[in-house]
Amino acid sequence: MEVKTSLLDNMIGVGDMVLLEPLSEDSFLDNLRKRFDHNEIYTYIGSVVISMNPYRSLPIYTPDKVEEYRNRNFYELSPHIYALADEAYRSLRDQDKDQCILITGESGAGKTEASKLVMSYVAAVCGKGQEVNKVKEQLLQSNPVLEGESKTLHPNSGGKYMDIEFDFKGDPLGGVISNYLLEKSRVVKQPRGERNFHIFYQLLSGASDDTLKQLKLDRDFSKYNYLSLDSAVVNGLDDAANFRTVRNAMQIVGFMEDEVQSVLELVAAVLKLGNIEFKPESRCNGTDESRIKDKNDLKEMCELLGIEQSVLERAFSYRTVEAKMEKVSTTLNVSQAQAKTRHKVMGVLDIYGFEIFEDNSFEQFIINYCNEKLQQIFIELTLREEQEEYVREGIEWTNIEYFNNAIICDLIENNQNGILAMLDEECLRPGTVTDETFLDKLNTICAEHQHFESRLSKNSKFLTDHSLPHNCFRIQHYAGKVLYRVEGFVDKNNDLLYRDLSQAMYKANHSLIKQLFPEGNPAKVNLKRPLTAGSQFKTSVGTLMKNLQTKNPNYIRCIKPNDKKASHIFTDSLVRHQVRYLGLMENVRVRRAGYAFRQAYEPCLERYKMLCKKTWPHWRGPAREGVEVLMADLQVPAEEFSYGRSKIFIRNPRTLFFLEERRRQCLQDLATLIQKIYRGWKCRSQFLLLKQSQIVVAAWYRRFAQQKKYQNIKSATTVVQSYTRGWQARKLLRELKYQKRCEEAVTTIAAFWHGTQVRREYRKFFRANAGKKIYDFTIQRIMQKYFLGLKTTLPSMSPIDKNWPARPYRFLDGVHTELRRIFHLWRCKKYRGQFTEERKAVYEEKLEASEIFKDKKALYPSSVSQPFKGDYLEISKNPKYQKLNSAVDEKVLLADVVNKINRANGKGTARIFLLTKKSVVLADQKTGQVKASVPLPDVASVSVSTQSDGFFALKLKEGSASAVKGDFLLSSEHLIEIITKLHRIGVTAADREQLNIDISDEFLVQFKQDKVCVKFIQGGPKNGSGVSCKRKNNRLLEVSVPTTA
Repeated sequence: MEVKTSLLDNMIGVGDMVLLEPLSEDSFLDNLRKRFDHNEIYTYIGSVVISMNPYRSLPIYTPDKVEEYRNRNFYELSPHIYALADEAYRSLRDQDKDQCILITGESGAGKTEASKLVMSYVAAVCGKGQEVNKVKEQLLQSNPVLEGESKTLHPNSGGKYMDIEFDFKGDPLGGVISNYLLEKSRVVKQPRGERNFHIFYQLLSGASDDTLKQLKLDRDFSKYNYLSLDSAVVNGLDDAANFRTVRNAMQIVGFMEDEVQSVLELVAAVLKLGNIEFKPESRCNGTDESRIKDKNDLKEMCELLGIEQSVLERAFSYRTVEAKMEKVSTTLNVSQAQAKTRHKVMGVLDIYGFEIFEDNSFEQFIINYCNEKLQQIFIELTLREEQEEYVREGIEWTNIEYFNNAIICDLIENNQNGILAMLDEECLRPGTVTDETFLDKLNTICAEHQHFESRLSKNSKFLTDHSLPHNCFRIQHYAGKVLYRVEGFVDKNNDLLYRDLSQAMYKANHSLIKQLFPEGNPAKVNLKRPLTAGSQFKTSVGTLMKNLQTKNPNYIRCIKPNDKKASHIFTDSLVRHQVRYLGLMENVRVRRAGYAFRQAYEPCLERYKMLCKKTWPHWRGPAREGVEVLMADLQVPAEEFSYGRSKIFIRNPRTLFFLEERRRQCLQDLATLIQKIYRGWKCRSQFLLLKQSQIVVAAWYRRFAQQKKYQNIKSATTVVQSYTRGWQARKLLRELKYQKRCEEAVTTIAAFWHGTQVRREYRKFFRANAGKKIYDFTIQRIMQKYFLGLKTTLPSMSPIDKNWPARPYRFLDGVHTELRRIFHLWRCKKYRGQFTEERKAVYEEKLEASEIFKDKKALYPSSVSQPFKGDYLEISKNPKYQKLNSAVDEKVLLADVVNKINRANGKGTARIFLLTKKSVVLADQKTGQVKASVPLPDVASVSVSTQSDGFFALKLKEGSASAVKGDFLLSSEHLIEIITKLHRIGVTAADREQLNIDISDEFLVQFKQDKVCVKFIQGGPKNGSGVSCKRKNNRLLEVSVPTTA
């Protein structure tokens, strides 16, 4: 049985809030706290994931965890963000459904990290390949480039929506990333305790000195007005390392080196822009104008952007107003001149959470408007998904009433009387427009709206509300009441950039600047007023909502446990507030209004089948029938559950807990049974192991005793043999020395005697003074005549020719012998030069055969005239043996047909005999199937008879793997060649002992466990002319060899 985990196994608290009993806000918070304290930061509400920010790293995002959740059922494992990511990815890949993952929650609740985890999981489980890996890396590395992060009291990174496109295999092809709510005003001004965007500090801290010199920058933060000094350094943030990360990410995303340099130049220009200051001057006509105090920063900024200094200076000080065909240039005062411009798809939305600060302005208003729209789509899609599942499974369903926040969205976005529409109207109308006139308009039109509150409205109940200042209005959002201060609403909504600045930027000799300010192109002048910030955002949100409604939603609700960003701290009031405005309790009630728990039939039966004897241990029928039998046997009331087409639906959590309790009791009984069987098996295994150990120890001891006895006998024998051989050698040496001395004495005496006689005989015929010359001449003439005669009487060039001309004189003995030796050596060298390497090998084999068998084996003389052919079967050319040839890895040195002698009847069976440098192979002659393969190191010796038969025995080493069936008794017509080649392989192999060849008419052969004596006898006339082998008894095979003439 396959063992699977479940969110119900070893559960801390309740893993799925739908199963919480009793359900209340306090029990909901207690369950979240209990799981948070045990590092269980994820909890389900059906298919919705609640994520608590732990504010520290947890070891739950390892590659092993990715593999654990890959291709697993959503409820099969404990709650995790990977389960939701896997469910969304598999639905997209297998069911061809577009997916969207909506990540919502307060700022600092961990939404950005959640989106990174989702993308990293999808990147890990999708396909592999060079192009696919490149796309995955670009998607993952887009975060450092596009986050737009800064250090704030509430973590503000720009909201992003990413559409990742996949092909039919589920591999990513690319993506589209849209940014929302990027806080541009932060470049110019930051609240106390916060700092500007990280990229400014990263550039000054991490760039090399050469790069800073090119960008005309200094590392000192205090030299730049845009960088706040009180929060320039953040604990735990390494700006230099993060700059390297951003540079690397830009390269991976696809930025070329010149494009990276252009971006850095633009960042440097923004820092320079912040240092430009203006001073007021009065003109003759009474109007005010502005002048730049110090133009050094302006000069460096123009050099970075490739703009003429005069053009940019004029754009800072003047703006042009166009009306039909006329242009009017007006001066800018100091306040106006300041930096105002300071396939299949899976969508991942990471955007600002709902914000309620002490001072809420235009930014918080549009952020909360976006969250209202997301809450609206969450309610609609959640209920729709719930109802669709019941319809799909054939379950009866009653619609549930719920609060619809569409009325709040209409208050903000209505085209006629909405707050955004009235704000646009105020920005566009002529005359004096202030934030106060905008608030008056709201008080007039929205006063009767039940979710709008203002001190100056016509509604009398707010006139005495001192918590509501006169310059503020309050909206009752789904997350609670939010007080908005109208100061800055009109200016921030306008978000205008004067056309003179756009045209100046477009004239820059800088490719990136031209792309950022296309409206500055004089050929494309548009006199129409650009859309306000509110209208642009409203359009963007509308487009986003339409996009999300076309996809299957998956929700991650992020919760911030405390405001201190500290681990292990759970603030009840803060979490309770988030639970309320996220509508989590309402979500649980919606899920529980139908059925609290649902599970496919197969995993349900697999989990609870031990509760019924009919389904335990194996159910053979359909899973649904098994579940029906199980529920009937447990007598669960019919109103507590319903059968869908593929799932069982359980209405009340108490029913599920009843099943779990029964399962726990059953598991305890099963554990006891398993322990009993295991203990019995363990004791029996231990006994068998001890028994086997006793046998092995006894065998080893007996072997050791016999080896020791054998070594003692062997040592004694060696000593006796050495003394005997030494005595024989010394005796022979003494005899040879005495014989040599006798020969030397006789030769010396004879030489002196003969010399004396010759000198005495010839001394009387020669005069004393002529004797030496006559003697020399005579010797010279004799030597000349000797050499000329030897030239004509030389023997043949055959090395075996032993003839040699006789010497004419005895004094030529030494020369005569030496010349004979030199001539023979020269003749042999000439003779050897005629031989090829192949003929040399043949003669070497013939010579070795002679050394082994000459005068020892009667068959040898008949083999001398026969050449050693080796491959008698031509196995490499014969297609019949193609399979056998491919089965042998080494080169075949000899291939012949031999007879394998059967010990039972002495008859032979034809076998193909193959010899390589490493092994001997016996194969069937008809099929070519290998019957036996014996490595040559396993061959101990070869035994043959002295007679003219072709029998030989391959004796194998005891204990080797090849010796299981015993030795081989074979017969071949080419016995001499086979034994010779076996012997030569043993001689040439440095890692093996030389093969021992035993030539005897009686030897022992090991057949399995028995030793059989093979005896060779001379056969009479009745035996005919052939060799016959007969079995005499169990221990004797008799080979009759005919007598040779």
